[in-house]
Amino acid sequence: MTLAEKQRALIDDLSVVDDRYERLSLVVDRSRRSAYTLPASEKTDATRVTGCISPVWLTGELHDDGLSLRFDAESPMVRALVSLLVELYDGATPAEIVTTEPILFDELGLSRDLSPTRRNGLTAVRARIKLLAEKHLAP
Repeated sequence: MTLAEKQRALIDDLSVVDDRYERLSLVVDRSRRSAYTLPASEKTDATRVTGCISPVWLTGELHDDGLSLRFDAESPMVRALVSLLVELYDGATPAEIVTTEPILFDELGLSRDLSPTRRNGLTAVRARIKLLAEKHLAP
């Protein structure tokens, strides 16, 4: 499945809930079951995402041509939003990650309810994911 197809599938899965507040609640519930957790030993200054008011830590390693991502966040809401990004990009090739922008927040109507600081934080997380992918692009 391409990254674009994966993004469309995520949007379709979450769009079954009509009310955007209930949809956001569903995203928070999904993040509680996230398999992308980061152990405390990896929550360092080097893995912390700058630009996020609420602490977020993110790492990525290349496995079988796909970037394997793990993260943690202190705020349940931030954790839920970052979890969507990580779920989207996890396992994708570095080239796909670099060239595919996340449209799911807009498509799902979640962007309009986010504060400017949360939007900036998500932008910072996206930038970190992209940076991790760029490190593994073939020259």
